[in-house]
Amino acid sequence: MRLKEDLDYEVVNVEDDHRYRDFWQSYHRMTERKGITQQMAKIEMRRRLSLIGAMLLHKGDVDGMICGTWGTNPMHLNYIDQVIGKRAGVNTFACMNGLMLPGRQVFMVDTHVNYDPTAEQLTEFTIMAAEEMRRFGIQPKAALLSHSNFGSSNQPSAVKMRDVLELLRQKAPWLEVDGEMHGDVALDAAARHAIMPNSTLMGDANLLVLPNIDAANIAYNLLKTAAGGNIAVGPVLLGAAKPVHILTPSTTVRRIVNMTALTVADANAAR
Repeated sequence: MRLKEDLDYEVVNVEDDHRYRDFWQSYHRMTERKGITQQMAKIEMRRRLSLIGAMLLHKGDVDGMICGTWGTNPMHLNYIDQVIGKRAGVNTFACMNGLMLPGRQVFMVDTHVNYDPTAEQLTEFTIMAAEEMRRFGIQPKAALLSHSNFGSSNQPSAVKMRDVLELLRQKAPWLEVDGEMHGDVALDAAARHAIMPNSTLMGDANLLVLPNIDAANIAYNLLKTAAGGNIAVGPVLLGAAKPVHILTPSTTVRRIVNMTALTVADANAAR
């Protein structure tokens, strides 16, 4: 790349930066009632790169942020939540991933943040993910996935997905959605029509909503590896107050470039 330091980019020297005092003092004011002492704030602001990046974003020195190429999602999200926080009206963060599969694009939620979300949380995630897809220029068609098909089980996870459908009908009547259903039925409209001719979802689903992080993360990684050529867009962090995304240690250079472009688009788009 033909980028030149100080012309095209700036390097933050964590051992010597003129903003250090302002940053640790600001961080301490934000977190002093969350167990962070002045000494901890000083230390954290020197060694936690995601925290430094979040503070740069908070102070307006940068317009967006990507992190997460090492460590775990909760480790980075903790600092983002402390400094950046959630967008107005959002109660819970979530992650969406997009996969470029043969003949289709599929988005999945929530793959990285919430272990066992409630029906209300899943409803919020689904709406945020659908709105994000619309910003990409893609019309969302959401399927609420389960081990059951349209009431064939009364296990808690199946009941939860049925509750999500009712909540979505109330809160997002504009969204084309149905569930609960199997994954193959979600991706094959003909198979779905055969067992549920009155389904409110037309065509193949492109937004898959899974009942917990185990199902979402396992399905995402299997599809990415077996059918997606390890090409993905995401994880896209949903609900943050400013453009910030947490990647994964398996992230490729291509995905970093893609997510950088997405972050720039976020920074330039008014919500």
